[in-house]
Amino acid sequence: MEVELKYAIADNETANSIWKDPYLKEIEEPDTRETVSMKGVYFDTEDHDFMKNDIALRVRKEGSRLVAALKWNDASEGVFHRREEMNVAVTDEAQLEKPNLVVFEDSDIGKELIKLAGGKKLIKLMVVDVVRRRFRVEENNTLMEISIDKGEIITENGNEPILEVEIELFSGDDSALLDL
Repeated sequence: MEVELKYAIADNETANSIWKDPYLKEIEEPDTRETVSMKGVYFDTEDHDFMKNDIALRVRKEGSRLVAALKWNDASEGVFHRREEMNVAVTDEAQLEKPNLVVFEDSDIGKELIKLAGGKKLIKLMVVDVVRRRFRVEENNTLMEISIDKGEIITENGNEPILEVEIELFSGDDSALLDL
């Protein structure tokens, strides 16, 4: 399950003030601050069979690590996002161009995805290319990650800059996430 808050940030100055915020520095977990380049590629069939069934397929390079992800049952409301999520480590960078759905075959959602794909060619919907600054915080027995992403969303119809902050719940209670 993925539970997170997502906020657009107006400018770099605001992003930097969040990164340097004294309260967040006070509650952050030691040695968790890092900056990582990420390139996420989202795929679907030409008929958008995944999207029609509320499933997102992404393969993302996170630094030197590759992760294939499925997200489904999105129950977003404003900045609050809750959805099922499955992540599988992959090793072949070719997955960024042509994902292998077999990596998900041991799960029910993976079987559904493979059935929906029906052997059809998968197309790139978009690429999200960002530099992520992140750190973990613990508040009220709740572990969260705060991420600041700067980059762009790239589609065949054009590009769009992205600057946002995410607060993702790793363990604990939603209320602590919302309080933060």
